[in-house]
Amino acid sequence: MINPLDFPLLVFALSLFVLWISARTGATLLSRLRTLPEDNRDDIGIVLAASLTLLGLIIGFTFSMGVSRYDPRKNYEEAEANAIGTEYLRAGLLSAADAAKVRALLRNYLVQRVAFYTTRDEQQIRQINVRTAQLQEALWSAVTAPAAAQPTPVVALDVSGMNDVLNSQGYTQAAWWNRIPIAAWALMAAIAVCCNQFVGYGARKAKANGTLFLILPFVVSVSFFLIADIDSPSGGIIRVHPQNLESLAESLPAR
Repeated sequence: MINPLDFPLLVFALSLFVLWISARTGATLLSRLRTLPEDNRDDIGIVLAASLTLLGLIIGFTFSMGVSRYDPRKNYEEAEANAIGTEYLRAGLLSAADAAKVRALLRNYLVQRVAFYTTRDEQQIRQINVRTAQLQEALWSAVTAPAAAQPTPVVALDVSGMNDVLNSQGYTQAAWWNRIPIAAWALMAAIAVCCNQFVGYGARKAKANGTLFLILPFVVSVSFFLIADIDSPSGGIIRVHPQNLESLAESLPAR
């Protein structure tokens, strides 16, 4: 299922349009329903200032939630590279034939992990996940078979390393699924709409302030764009680049 929040530019465009319509609605429809007396403009200004302060806090907290989800994705990429590199070295504890098999599988597995971070197409990501699961089964069988045949502490160390490789991928996948809740987006959007309606309702001359009604929607839309961008693992500008995995792939021998 396609998540609209994975397209930050769409979030920006939709937010700008909706918030601008909200400001225009406040300036035209609400003003017609009830004309704002000049004596009450100061009171509306206080309410508007309080609403904008609340909106700023909500945007700040939501951005913090996005950053707190971005950092684990970056850290788990490093953890994956360390786990795969360590297991590649520990494979040398097995017999020559088993070591060659495990290392060949790890090289293929590393290619899939790099592709997971760099691919944007959802269909390709699903194919990568299927291939990754198949390689994980093959990797686990490749180390458990020698461990069953020769249950020594040295072989057990290799099994433990493979367990770290598999666990690190699970942690990465969990971090990619951990997104800002929809309820937080809905609350932030509702407050933004109300603030823009207040701006329009409190304007003295709607026609003269038509251009000014774009300022707040634009600023808020840029904030929404940045939050959506940093919260989206695979869609957007701010992404986790697998530099540790790529560096490991370059350092491993071809065979």
